[in-house]
Amino acid sequence: MREVSVKELKNTATQMRMKVVDMIYKAQSGHPGGSLSAADFVTACYFKYMNIDPKNPRWEDRDRMVLSKGHVCPIQYACLATLGYFPESELDTLRKEGSMLQGHPSMNKCPGIDISTGSLGQGLACAAGMALAGKMDKKDYKVFCVVGDGESQEGEIWEAANTAHKYELDNLIVFVDFNNLQIDGTCDQVMPNGDLGEKFKSFGWEVMEIDGHDMEEICATLDKCYASKNGKPKCIYAHTIKGKGVSYMENSCAWHGVAPNKEERDQAMEELTAQLV
Repeated sequence: MREVSVKELKNTATQMRMKVVDMIYKAQSGHPGGSLSAADFVTACYFKYMNIDPKNPRWEDRDRMVLSKGHVCPIQYACLATLGYFPESELDTLRKEGSMLQGHPSMNKCPGIDISTGSLGQGLACAAGMALAGKMDKKDYKVFCVVGDGESQEGEIWEAANTAHKYELDNLIVFVDFNNLQIDGTCDQVMPNGDLGEKFKSFGWEVMEIDGHDMEEICATLDKCYASKNGKPKCIYAHTIKGKGVSYMENSCAWHGVAPNKEERDQAMEELTAQLV
């Protein structure tokens, strides 16, 4: 864990959002909405909490990050580039043929990606396997996983949740990015999830419900996760806003997987710059 203030993390999250918007604009392809909703807690993990070494991406004692909702990889790419896993100029190659930065994260192409994801519902199972391996090998690393609310309609999420409970994987920390929107509408319209926090709790998880854009609350909750050694996997049920930080993208299904044009990109960068403190 690094000594980084809440103010620094807020500014870093805003800067990551700016990189997300810019790379998707240059690619004219990508998923801005979910990348922006996950930006605050992903930033906190990478820049304060995760024990990682950009010079040694495959270090066996590193903490792991699994984007179960792999289409939001632009926020992960922004963090990895800023931390020095690869040159920031690579961000301009998002989704280009031959680029290390594909539309979903590839562990075989991009340094710092711990598992290739994209098929929704599968990432949490991978994360549980990593956490179980850590327990069996008597390692101290933690596994972070970002799960979407729409993705939580997949049955494999709950098989993985049950497995994590059975094997007492208290080294597994899952963020549920609850922005209540998916590609075709609200989650309630497509396939109601009910209360996801209560669902995870019923599977034997320790659940903490937060404002997913309150950096102080994110950090306080992660501190609790680090202090808790009760044998329960951790679920941070984060209420978020799809497209957070860009006024015309916020709370809109239209920006699930659409790139901004130049005028929209410029407006987004102006709005985000104004949020730096």
